[in-house]
Amino acid sequence: MQDIINQLEEKRQAARLGGGQKRIDAQHAKGRLTARERIDLLLDKDSFQEWDMFVEHRCTDFSMADSKIPGDGVVTGFGTIHGRLVFTFSQDFTVYGGSLSETHAEKIGKVMDQAMKVGAPVIGINDSGGARIQEGVASLGGYGDIFQRNVMASGVIPQISLIMGPCAGGAVYSPAITDFIFMVRDSSYMFVTGPDVARTVTHEDISAEQLGGSVAHTEQSGVADGAFQNDIEACLMLRRFFDFLPANNRSKVPVRTTNDDRYREEPSLDTLVPDDPNQPYDVKELIVKIVDDEDFFELKPDHAKNIVIGFGRMEGATIGIVANQPLVLAGCLDILSSIKAARFVRFCDAFGIPVVTLVDVPGFMPGSAQEHGGIIKHGAKVLYAYAEATIPKVTVITRKAYGGAYDVMSSKHLRGDVNFAWPSAEIAVMGSKGAVEIIFRSEMNDQEKIAARIDEYQAKFANPFIAASRGFVDNVILPRRTRLRICESLEMLRNKKLENPWRKHGNIPL
Repeated sequence: MQDIINQLEEKRQAARLGGGQKRIDAQHAKGRLTARERIDLLLDKDSFQEWDMFVEHRCTDFSMADSKIPGDGVVTGFGTIHGRLVFTFSQDFTVYGGSLSETHAEKIGKVMDQAMKVGAPVIGINDSGGARIQEGVASLGGYGDIFQRNVMASGVIPQISLIMGPCAGGAVYSPAITDFIFMVRDSSYMFVTGPDVARTVTHEDISAEQLGGSVAHTEQSGVADGAFQNDIEACLMLRRFFDFLPANNRSKVPVRTTNDDRYREEPSLDTLVPDDPNQPYDVKELIVKIVDDEDFFELKPDHAKNIVIGFGRMEGATIGIVANQPLVLAGCLDILSSIKAARFVRFCDAFGIPVVTLVDVPGFMPGSAQEHGGIIKHGAKVLYAYAEATIPKVTVITRKAYGGAYDVMSSKHLRGDVNFAWPSAEIAVMGSKGAVEIIFRSEMNDQEKIAARIDEYQAKFANPFIAASRGFVDNVILPRRTRLRICESLEMLRNKKLENPWRKHGNIPL
């Protein structure tokens, strides 16, 4: 028996070494942790239970039969984050460059299947050179098997991708299907075709970082939800982010103990909105002042900045927040911000997370670039997401809510449950000046008359009371009491039940 035990320990040591100390040192020299070091940082101490440590590839071509490493380039298993169950896989770049083989894919599929059975999230740590070329179509089949599982798990369990090295070719489509993608600055990159192919086909001279680095995907493409400075910060921040998510689509949102009183008032909010309707303000100030303990986890902070999305808590329970940002493009909805908000609202709806919407929107962005880029279809995405959502929806109009954008931003007409307005709210078809120029076009030469007409229009419509008189706004509230009103509304909506008509699925304007 002792011989077998010794043999077991030797095999474990070999598996833990991955591709060997030399390659581990090379990984560290790049400023990257190993697959197991990442898991140790991400999960609670001593909670990780590894599966398939001794699995090896089955390839015999190209002398691969003479080169087998236990684990085959990916570490898989389950553990806990702050005591909550999570399944994970971490690709090991020290073993064949983390390339995906048939058995490598089987290991990933195994933990994903188990996560679905028990209703626990999956976190995938990607650090791979792509498909293992020596295995040909078998490795491509492995990717396909993972993609299928990603799709089946979508909306059932949260799926998070952490890109901590290369992720190229077909490998990018698994993270793309998952709910959230995070990257590491100057260390990770994603692209379908690399710089060499781009150079050959399009004659574009571009680096891997420029083509698919964290800046490209957090600021320009919007593929990634955030980027961190290094592997350590990435794992620690992901632990914080994980706390906001429910285990699955049937469980309640997590609740954390807080001493932040629902009755806490914020007098500074009474003067947050400037008297000048064209003067911007930072909606993030409003967000941090109404959520518990000023704890707000923003997603896509550097992409489509005219809208703000992320998670916070009210009385300890997770909520999603969507807010127009007057500091950027006056808070207009455009193509990118519509896509950003729509996907977030759909995630919250899939997992029963209430959404609080803070509205200050002058309309949809005008111009040929937007129209030719499909703002009609893309703007309809956020409309569709809100209209379809059956979760609790609380809306606060802080200032402008003009035109179709008023409807789109979780209005009463899209089954908003509770809709508040601040006294500074302006709910109208358009701004006063534009409206007067249309209605009183014949008086445009008389500036004195036009000024009087603008004042008249503002007095009649640049306030929340017309909408309130129609029941489109449930109450006009003092800004300082916004937190209390939202908390009361969410408590009232705790047992909300609403079902959409039966259908296989809708046809969102993708």
